[in-house]
Amino acid sequence: MPRRPRHYIPGMTYHIVKRGNNRSLCFYEPADQRQYLEILASISKRYGVPVHAYCLMSNHVHIIATCGDVDSISRTMRVVGSTYALYINQKYQRTGTLWEGRHRASVIQSSRHLLNCYLYVEQNPVRALMVKHPADYPWSSYACNAQGEPSWLTEHAEYTALGISKPGRLAAYRQLFNTPLEDKELELIRSSLRSCAPVGDKAFINDLVARHGARIGYGGDGGIKI
Repeated sequence: MPRRPRHYIPGMTYHIVKRGNNRSLCFYEPADQRQYLEILASISKRYGVPVHAYCLMSNHVHIIATCGDVDSISRTMRVVGSTYALYINQKYQRTGTLWEGRHRASVIQSSRHLLNCYLYVEQNPVRALMVKHPADYPWSSYACNAQGEPSWLTEHAEYTALGISKPGRLAAYRQLFNTPLEDKELELIRSSLRSCAPVGDKAFINDLVARHGARIGYGGDGGIKI
């Protein structure tokens, strides 16, 4: 049976997750993470997908990015995944599938939940007990968003609104990490990813349906996304 098409809304921002096949490792040494980020930077630029935040875990990746056109995210994730899989298979003389099916993606209600999604992504290594603070983990966007390290990432408007100057934005962003995400926010983000549903309130979801006429979060990783 052919897969249902995905529908992404240009200009909307998404939380994207791609997992290793059977939860297996995707990255074996630091050179692999560097290679993945180089591929992501190049391909996302090619297809017009600004990336705002990311975290590369050992067996999956989190990306927050804004949709360029209706298929730009799908193209980006497909080409990034296949290019990186080829690199890994050649480097380690392995065969078979590296990734577990297609990626999952949840559209984010930017005005209420976007920065919480940033925190969720960059705190992932802390929740996994890999490090004590996001700054201790080298494979996330925390160094760029909180510490101002040069990066190919694009500031989202909600991030830019944190301060009129770059130092002000960095300081305000770091302060966000002083307050843990509420359990209900964590569950909203997690449950939204499981069903590819929006990270937003009922009014936001109803507005999406009214304006775009699409079903929301239907059918897991092969379902219709908006």
